[in-house]
Amino acid sequence: MTTFPRTGHAVAADGTRLAYQWHGTDRPLVLLAGQANDHTWWNRTRGDFPSTITMDYRGTGDSDAPDVAYSTTGFAADVIAVLDDLGVDEADVYGTSMGGRVAQWVAARYPERVRRLVLGCTSPGGTHGIERTNEVRLALAQRHSSEAREALEDMMYTPAWRAANPGPYTVLGAHGMPPHAVRGHLVASNGHDAWDALPRITAPTLVLHGDDDVLAPPGNAPLLAGRIPGARVRVFNGARHAYFDECRPESSAVVMEFLG
Repeated sequence: MTTFPRTGHAVAADGTRLAYQWHGTDRPLVLLAGQANDHTWWNRTRGDFPSTITMDYRGTGDSDAPDVAYSTTGFAADVIAVLDDLGVDEADVYGTSMGGRVAQWVAARYPERVRRLVLGCTSPGGTHGIERTNEVRLALAQRHSSEAREALEDMMYTPAWRAANPGPYTVLGAHGMPPHAVRGHLVASNGHDAWDALPRITAPTLVLHGDDDVLAPPGNAPLLAGRIPGARVRVFNGARHAYFDECRPESSAVVMEFLG
């Protein structure tokens, strides 16, 4: 049964304060958002699950924004700091986009903390991953211009869905991020490379993707599944990067069935 959220701040090893939100009372599902986004990424979908933990990455939302190097491994350590603060020894983890990159490290480096893993619209990174084009990178780097945001909307959702659901959308970037944090998130996502670590993931894993995704090309889904022992893949036809939003409730039902 969903309850009012429990909110607070965990403290990372370097003293950074990390905001979190826990809705519900059952075994939690940790939901990890995309690059340069905070917990509002999940506003439309978190209610599909009985108990969720979300967080604001460092540099976003109500978390601190230290001017230091950011990385997906560092974000994974921040996730563990939040779980430690909440007294959660084991959780299910669902990461999308950069959150899927972070989730790979959570599962590979802290296997005892992850019961089941869902990786959505993401990539193993590095030389083995199928990366976005330079045009897409430019749109992400210049996300505050109206043209770039319109292009990002088009990468997230199909035109037909946007026409029926005019927004506002909560997956286009967190408000109020300082420029150094925006750059830090971009560098962290671009620098991700978990290829060698993926075979160490022991949690049962489900890989989800839209087949019209240019932000994280869909060819990454079989790459991930091929590296993670026993992983399964589900592809949503015609969906773009925000499949988890546009393909509701089907995609949430797939996740719930997998989590059992």
